[in-house]
Amino acid sequence: MKKDRIRATLINFISILVLFGILVLLCSTGTLSNYIKGILMVCCISIIMACSLNITVGYLGQIALGDCGFMAIGAYTGALITKAMESGNILVGIGAPNTLRFLIATLAGGIIAAVFGVLVGIPALRLRGDYLAIITLGFGEIIRVVIQNLKFAGGKGFSKGQAGQALIGINRIADIYVVFWIMIISVALLYTFIRSKYGRAITAIRDDDIAASASGINTTFYKVLAFTVSAFFAGVAGSIFAHYIGSLNAAAFGWLKSTEYVIMVVFGGMGSITGSIIAAIVLTALPEALREFSGYRMLAYSVALILVMIFKPTGLLGTYEFSLFKLIKTGKGKRAKEKPLTTDTAATKVEEKEES
Repeated sequence: MKKDRIRATLINFISILVLFGILVLLCSTGTLSNYIKGILMVCCISIIMACSLNITVGYLGQIALGDCGFMAIGAYTGALITKAMESGNILVGIGAPNTLRFLIATLAGGIIAAVFGVLVGIPALRLRGDYLAIITLGFGEIIRVVIQNLKFAGGKGFSKGQAGQALIGINRIADIYVVFWIMIISVALLYTFIRSKYGRAITAIRDDDIAASASGINTTFYKVLAFTVSAFFAGVAGSIFAHYIGSLNAAAFGWLKSTEYVIMVVFGGMGSITGSIIAAIVLTALPEALREFSGYRMLAYSVALILVMIFKPTGLLGTYEFSLFKLIKTGKGKRAKEKPLTTDTAATKVEEKEES
């Protein structure tokens, strides 16, 4: 079992390196235009958001409609930190690379979002179902309105009403290669988390809250933990978004955007990281692929969602996780069955049987 795990990790790592090599090759030869690179960047952000939200919605079984509130916190935190570094000549003066400032800002964005995740999660997760959905929705809207009025975030102050000003002048230092690796590390950490004892406790709470509590699982702690982990990665995605777009408007983090990410989770399958990845790529790229049909593209997008919900109500993959190692192993097993036994092989098998 341990050898299989090492082999699976090695195969996954080699596959990621091959994928990264293809990305570098396509970018260096100019095959990918800036437009395609932009779509890939948004796909990476969507993957992080969908996979992190799946922890709360899919594995914990709680409806959360305010995930973009955490994304907004991460976006503004990251943007303000890089702006402060530039104005204060911190790290810039010693010639530190942009990537270092970007990573520091992104990590800080995730940490601040996680702190808010704890503060919101403790009271909110004592509720269930519709009540939790409403309180998370309300939280997301409160964050949006507050940010819209903060002077240091581009607003004009609460005395001026909802100014809706944008935070501009953010250095666009999000690099496609760095974002690719942030996405890979985020997905790997989320997958490892959900396969750990913490993840098993979270899925036990989803399956039966009362039984999990009766068996000694601290349900409040694990609910808040799942909510905080989800908030952290939403903050990371927000910081990437800020450093890719170059300007921020709090209106971009409303409840409609949160609903888009919930749709990705449901579309891919609640309880499947692989499903969330596929759904995030498809639902991000599909409207762009249909852009030439302008008025009909959102109709096609909606029809695709309806068809999946009718014919696959559990989402594209349900709770299934794709494994390249298992696929290779299954292929080898089939080839071994199809291969005729030679005289020597048959004799060896007979000897092994007699010895056993």
